[in-house]
Amino acid sequence: MQSAEIRRRFIDFFVKRGHVEIPSASLIPAEVSATQKTLFNSAGMQPLIPYLLGKEHPKGKRLVDVQKCIRTGDIDDVGDNRHLTFFEMLGNWSLGDYFKEDAIKWSYELLTSKEEGFGLDPNRIYITCFEGDENAPKDSESAEIWVKNGIQENRIYFLGAEDNWWSAGEDGPCGPDTEMFYDLTENGLGDLSKEEFVKAVQEETVVEIWNDVFMEYEKKGGKVVGRLSTKSVDTGAGLERLSAVLQGKKTAYDTDIFEQILLKIRDLAGTQDKKAERIVADHLRAAVFMIADGVVPSNTDAGYVLRRLLRRAVRYADILKINSSLTDVVEVIQEKYKEVYPNITENFVSTNIRDEEVRFRKTLEMGLKEFNKKSAGVFTGTIQSGENTYALDFLDGETAFGLFQSFGFPLELIIEEAEKRNMKVDIDGFNAEMKKHQELSRLGAEQKFKGGLADTSEMSVKYHTATHLLHQALKDVLGNGVEQKGSNITPERLRFDFSHTAKVTAEELKRVEEIVNQKILEALPVQNIVLPKEEALELGARHLFSEKYGDEVSVYFIGQDLQSAYSKEFCGGPHVKNTSELGHFKIQKEEAVAQGIRRIKAVLE
Repeated sequence: MQSAEIRRRFIDFFVKRGHVEIPSASLIPAEVSATQKTLFNSAGMQPLIPYLLGKEHPKGKRLVDVQKCIRTGDIDDVGDNRHLTFFEMLGNWSLGDYFKEDAIKWSYELLTSKEEGFGLDPNRIYITCFEGDENAPKDSESAEIWVKNGIQENRIYFLGAEDNWWSAGEDGPCGPDTEMFYDLTENGLGDLSKEEFVKAVQEETVVEIWNDVFMEYEKKGGKVVGRLSTKSVDTGAGLERLSAVLQGKKTAYDTDIFEQILLKIRDLAGTQDKKAERIVADHLRAAVFMIADGVVPSNTDAGYVLRRLLRRAVRYADILKINSSLTDVVEVIQEKYKEVYPNITENFVSTNIRDEEVRFRKTLEMGLKEFNKKSAGVFTGTIQSGENTYALDFLDGETAFGLFQSFGFPLELIIEEAEKRNMKVDIDGFNAEMKKHQELSRLGAEQKFKGGLADTSEMSVKYHTATHLLHQALKDVLGNGVEQKGSNITPERLRFDFSHTAKVTAEELKRVEEIVNQKILEALPVQNIVLPKEEALELGARHLFSEKYGDEVSVYFIGQDLQSAYSKEFCGGPHVKNTSELGHFKIQKEEAVAQGIRRIKAVLE
């Protein structure tokens, strides 16, 4: 069964059972808070957290979707049989409607039905349930429902919270889950003891294919604090994993999802290397979807992850001796997904990848020159081999990491270049520097909040409203080609990234300042209204083209009424009540941050 049919069957199955199909949210979370620190949506439930906590969804209580996801913790492991950076998560959702009985019954039906579902062999299915702890009791109820639906009792295993408890992070909805596993062996393993089952999972002869999470508890500060007022169901099945199982393949890379992509890479390559082929395929697929959702290569946050993926793709393309542009592979990826995600075919996707590829090759040249200069940054150490001790020249970890951070040298390239110079790399020191950098990145992520705010202090709220005025003023001065590409707001200043092909002149910046300050002097009211999305668009409300919105949207407008408002944008707030509260607006700096992307930093005095 091809991946497109799997995706469609999943959606149709639940639509028939009263669910409403909703589109995938953007890869970029709509809200990033101190407790939700991810740069990307990394699970199907992440965009729906407010609704799992009780907020009413405009589409109702039963939903089904296919959510785009990015996970970046295992980038260095990509290329093996299991790890992917980008993946699609199939999910069906009950928001205070049905619970365990229907969720489990439908899971079993979808997995085993030949007419409507995937037609899997019921005799190869194993189930796990939550064994209970101080936070919640043993989930015997789920086990009993599975037995009622046809699963043998001796094929149900109770495991701890590490395996059968799901939460959205330190704060938010959480609860026990029940997971479904499938036997991939040729003849079938049959009945297994708990120990045999755990071993089979570790050896990947039995693999997880789906889970049902029962959201009935709430976490705060990392601890379960009580039950939610309404119970919800959150399910997840990875399309790539399901495709491998249903197509009888060992890995997702062997399925139709990657087939044409890898064929193109092999056609372009001058040599064969399975791991390198998979890395190029995975990283370019992830990059295409990131860029389509508004990420651009940069040295911070999501842009940094994108840059790292693209530069690794270039590096492994070189290992494969691919002489043509990576955009040749991008075209195959776009063709594969254009029917489901039309936005990936936009020209700027290929343009960003081509530009970053060219930029990195120039950086590599400079980096190799720097590498030669750093020969003085080695120290002599020793290595023990049997009874003998040998002296070696080492490249210290700080220097090695500097090559990685400043010039994008992957560790494997640093090691390769060091070996050419009869040097060894202090890998432990390099990893220590990586950990320090990751901690700084984590702290930086904690500065993000709804709408780019670091917090909801009085000054941050003022800067948020000033950002709306700045956005419109830039359009007034530079034209409608200006599009928001990101913002970051703290109590000390605002930072606004936008598309523009040239440096903004001093005269243009002065005009922007004058417009913003004029609107502040006019003491315009700042108002909010919730509208159907189509009506808001017809009224000209600004929005992020990379973002996915529901049928109803919150619009903040600055002016006496919506029709004549100076600024109107899709936004969740918060804002001041009147522009007169803002003070005097002053632009401090304007600079380039990426090809075609400018940044303004400004303060209120």
